[in-house]
Amino acid sequence: MDVKKLWSGGLATAVVAALAAVVGLLVIRELLDVPVITPEILFGRSQAANLAVLAAIAALVATGLLHLLMVSTPSATSFFSWICTLATVAVALWPFMFDATLASKVCSAVLYLVVGTAIVSLLSGVARSAAISRPIGR
Repeated sequence: MDVKKLWSGGLATAVVAALAAVVGLLVIRELLDVPVITPEILFGRSQAANLAVLAAIAALVATGLLHLLMVSTPSATSFFSWICTLATVAVALWPFMFDATLASKVCSAVLYLVVGTAIVSLLSGVARSAAISRPIGR
């Protein structure tokens, strides 16, 4: 595996995830005028900045998981896709635990599905690029 390609792809994925989270938040909150359910603000005072940082962290954690699976597991991308897809669904269901409008729950869930799908799809492509194939018999 080309570790440099894996982690540079993971960093690029983190940037995309952060931007997708901010754009999605702004579309939902400002254009659709629907409140977005997000975790308690941990990073600064901005809901957008908080969500961007959390999305970037999620992408970097996913990159670490992918790295671990690629060095230790056969069919690493299959396991990675399953693990991250199930985690994405769990995060998307999280807004339904709150007392909020249905629109807020659904829009928040869609936002988390989009960010999670971006992470899974981009890192799956990164894994293919970072894999170094070896000739059979060597």
